Amino acid sequence: MHPARTRLALLFLCVLPGFSQAPADKSPEIASRDTVTTFSSRVNLVIVPVVVRDAGGRAIGTLKKEDFQLFDKGKPQVIARFAIEKADGRVVPLEVAADAPEDEKRSAVAPQASRFTAYLFDDMHTKFGDLAQARSAAAKYLAQSMKPADRAAIYTTSGQNAVEFTDDREKLIETMNRIMPRSRNVSMANACPDISDYQADLIITKNDLIALNASAMEAIACGMVVGSTPAQTMQLAQSLVQNVAAQVLGVSEADVQISLATLKAVVQRMAAMPGQRNIVLVSSGFLVTFNCLQEETTVIDRAIRSNVTINTLDARGLYTMVPGGDLSQSITSPVAAANKARYQTEAAEADANVLWELAAGTGGVFFQNNNDLQEGFRRTAETPEFLYMLGFSPQNLRFDGAYHALKVTVKDTKGLTLQARRGYYAPKHASDPAEDAKEEIRVALFSREEMSDIPVDVQTQFFKPTDGNAKLSVLAKVDLKHIRFKKLDGRNRNTLNVVSAVFDSNGILVSAIQKDVEMRLKEETFEARVAAGVALKTSFDVKPGTYVVRLVVRDSEGQTMAARNRVVEIP
Repeated sequence: MHPARTRLALLFLCVLPGFSQAPADKSPEIASRDTVTTFSSRVNLVIVPVVVRDAGGRAIGTLKKEDFQLFDKGKPQVIARFAIEKADGRVVPLEVAADAPEDEKRSAVAPQASRFTAYLFDDMHTKFGDLAQARSAAAKYLAQSMKPADRAAIYTTSGQNAVEFTDDREKLIETMNRIMPRSRNVSMANACPDISDYQADLIITKNDLIALNASAMEAIACGMVVGSTPAQTMQLAQSLVQNVAAQVLGVSEADVQISLATLKAVVQRMAAMPGQRNIVLVSSGFLVTFNCLQEETTVIDRAIRSNVTINTLDARGLYTMVPGGDLSQSITSPVAAANKARYQTEAAEADANVLWELAAGTGGVFFQNNNDLQEGFRRTAETPEFLYMLGFSPQNLRFDGAYHALKVTVKDTKGLTLQARRGYYAPKHASDPAEDAKEEIRVALFSREEMSDIPVDVQTQFFKPTDGNAKLSVLAKVDLKHIRFKKLDGRNRNTLNVVSAVFDSNGILVSAIQKDVEMRLKEETFEARVAAGVALKTSFDVKPGTYVVRLVVRDSEGQTMAARNRVVEIP
């Protein structure tokens, strides 16, 4: 069987014998049918990852929900969901049933590929020298750090070089060594006026007269324009600067859109992997203008919902600005040189903002101003030991696409530092419950978290009709005693959505099958049906090898879930 490598394909079973479209009072009590998943999920739930560190910089996981305060546009919010994610991929829920078995209170990680790191090199905004140092440091880190359960992938923002998830170090390093700068907005050494993305945004978007005149003075100082009067010279210089700035900004925003789109695609790719999912963005930073803010927020939101952590590493290392400006440029005016130095410093800080925001917004690490890039890869490739996930539903939310600033605090700081998502954009339309349901089941399926809201017993069997082929069966028995039913038309109703999936040793999805089990239980048989539970069998055709079987169960009425992992070795 050819493994599905890039996206989930949910396969549905045919209708079981005995199921018909008869009136409700004549329909079977339990039936399986093909359907689109229709989970009911909380509308407009905003997830806010938070990392809390002590004075030594270590992430702590001892805080409780009542220790946090969450504000949306300055207004306190009710924290509706709260969980603590551990670095080993487990999730510690806030509430666990007191009578739940001990093995159900513990989460387990299958001894397979369970830690996935995508290294995304920003070849569109990083100079050759910085890129070369980052490649070298990454190669040394990978050579020393990869463990049996680790898988890594290499991507670039330009899309020029890539290798999918593998544990082949040589292949990863060989791919990295072929990465080269692909910038379309290269500043020439003697360009005059030399206008950065940051200055161009000030001039064109913000109508900053100071920035316009500073660049105009630079153009005059290097003899680019000459008028009959000083006023005419300044006017000609301003016109020249505006034309150049418009061109620079146009290319810059296009490149940023490409970079963010690539990052979003990598997030989507990571969402299809089980276990821990980390992205390390290696970049010198780039300016996210107002026109690109929505795309950046979309990336952060998608990463959060997919349990993907974005870590960022500033490839510039420890950088300083040359006093008086870049000495390679012949700027004769001291004022123009001072202005150039000022805007270079501000541009460097503005370029780094996006790296900080991506990391802070997803619970990641931002490594900057340090030449030990190998240490930087160590820090960014590792997730915080504890990550708090706060969720709230905004009250009276308007579907206007407006930006909402977020603030998270803890009641007793005592030297603690917080790293949290800074904001989100309101949706422009109400969410689609069907799409929300698909997303919820996808997130659960590609996690390695074990959930026990619904008691489920899972067993696996296999037999080999030939040496090169095997039939793998997943047997699941769902306990119905703990789920809620809705009474309608004399029946007790609920729907179980059961997804069985098989992952190979690299964490790649081989196949997934979904069964939707509709229950319409009569009063006279209700207790007996509930006591018996529901037994399901799903079969897969696979090749000999080691696989992780993942089972996810969700009921539509109580909105509870169960998830189990099993490892199968087929010789």
